[in-house]
Amino acid sequence: MTTTQSRQSLLDTCIQDCLDCLRECEYCATACLDSDMVQMMAQCIKLCRDCADICDICARFMARNSDLHAQLCAICAEACDRCAAECEKHDHQHCKKCAQACRRCAESCRQVAKATA
Repeated sequence: MTTTQSRQSLLDTCIQDCLDCLRECEYCATACLDSDMVQMMAQCIKLCRDCADICDICARFMARNSDLHAQLCAICAEACDRCAAECEKHDHQHCKKCAQACRRCAESCRQVAKATA
């Protein structure tokens, strides 16, 4: 595999991980909003929404090969780490799935940021 193919494969994986994370964050935020404990889940909802938004823009910047995608990946990794840490505090299945998706996405984003730096 050439360096260009390897880089594209890394980007493709990261784009997919961002989209998967976006989806799980949206599911988690919606489930938290629909629960009887909305107030207790407020921080989880906020972080899931932030994470979903940054994952969306990060995937889009990578897809268009923006010169800013590496910096955005670093920020996305941070947002994913924060969201995962919050979701891991809760015992709900949707929070567990969200935390897993966030951890995968954070790792992919760190790899892209490192490879592009």
